[in-house]
Amino acid sequence: MGLKAFFHDLHTTRRLILISAFLFCTSIMVGWLSTGTIQSMLAQQMEGLGEVAQRLQNSEHPQWSFFVFIFFNNAIKCVLVIFMGAVFGIVPFIFLIVNGMVLGFVVHLQTDMGRSMYEVVVKGLLPHGVIELPVLIIACAFGLKFGINIMSTIGTSIGLKRKGTGPVWDVFMKQTLRVSIWSVILLLIAAAIESGITYRLLSQ
Repeated sequence: MGLKAFFHDLHTTRRLILISAFLFCTSIMVGWLSTGTIQSMLAQQMEGLGEVAQRLQNSEHPQWSFFVFIFFNNAIKCVLVIFMGAVFGIVPFIFLIVNGMVLGFVVHLQTDMGRSMYEVVVKGLLPHGVIELPVLIIACAFGLKFGINIMSTIGTSIGLKRKGTGPVWDVFMKQTLRVSIWSVILLLIAAAIESGITYRLLSQ
């Protein structure tokens, strides 16, 4: 479960990580430029998040409440998105697209409301996002890999692929477990930064 093994797992999945990063960045642009139905959908997402944020802000210990919510929300979603990738990679693909669009929409909305790009990105996103966003992309990449491996195994079982060319499942499941554990650890750090540093920067 060491860090060296974790980086090796990332190296072996580098192509899917790059594809996931491309999809995420493209989705950010779509969210930034969104109009009509897409904009309404994203606005509904933001309304729900706004209500949750308001309840957390009004709690007895806002920073602690934000930390607990952010950590468990992100950690559970990231682990689920890896293993639900078994459904042909559909869930991580949708997760990437939706989260990228929401991020692009939020940044655009905040700048339209008069906040500077520096305040939104550098103060509001960068401190925790430098950890959180790569973890999201990595989790989705492994979720996509899970789906690809499932399809490869099915292809082998029905004769579309030669036997012995499919995934080595014991190796992959060890990688998946290791990536899940490291994702949770990194998201714990990101949640601490977001509920601490980011919270204070945006409260100034």
